[in-house]
Amino acid sequence: MVNLTRIKTKTPSPYKLTHIETNTHDTKTFRFELPVDATLDMLPGDFLYVHATINGKQVKRAYTPSSLPDTTGFFDLTVKRYESGSVSKYLHDQQIGETVLMSGPNTGGHWVNGMATRLGFVAGGTGITPMISIIRWILTNKIDAELFLIFANKTEADIIFRQEWERDVRDYPNFHCHHVLEQPPPGWAGSTGRVTPEILRHHLPAPGPDTNLFLCGPPPMVDALETTLKELGYPEQAIILP
Repeated sequence: MVNLTRIKTKTPSPYKLTHIETNTHDTKTFRFELPVDATLDMLPGDFLYVHATINGKQVKRAYTPSSLPDTTGFFDLTVKRYESGSVSKYLHDQQIGETVLMSGPNTGGHWVNGMATRLGFVAGGTGITPMISIIRWILTNKIDAELFLIFANKTEADIIFRQEWERDVRDYPNFHCHHVLEQPPPGWAGSTGRVTPEILRHHLPAPGPDTNLFLCGPPPMVDALETTLKELGYPEQAIILP
């Protein structure tokens, strides 16, 4: 059995960018090189800090790898470009072969095997990124858990990894996905508008000792839905904010 080097750094270290994949009109997945026998020392949902000098100022932002934990030789970051986001624009401006400084992984709102058998995920926009590795980990490793994803976006073009979610619904009977769009196209089969208490009741597992929820998105959405979820009977300790 190969002994893996598990990487975790407190100080920023350079990682070479080797591949860029376009996911949507404003979201890309960036692949960074690791030694062939190395992996990030992380659980699904843990995060890295990206460090950069922008306009003469040192800045850092947290990003959760979208690649599976224990992947060797590389890791991926999926990043949406925001006009107001200095680090997201910095990453989108990087070219293959350049290096980016990062530290971590750091402990986030992560998944630990056996923590629950019914998991709900409520994501708004790029709030999906901390959940990607968790969902992929559970499905890939055939962990005994039922997964319910509510994914809210502005338009159909904003749905990150849409084809993957559709494939997972077909391939995994324990995975359920419901989309919510603010601006749906004609004939849209999902929900429209914002995530409502009715949508949460119909598309999440019921509160209970074996149920945990992951909630991530724009702060106003998270604040409102965290309150709503508590009103629906989910205890505070069951709501995880990655």
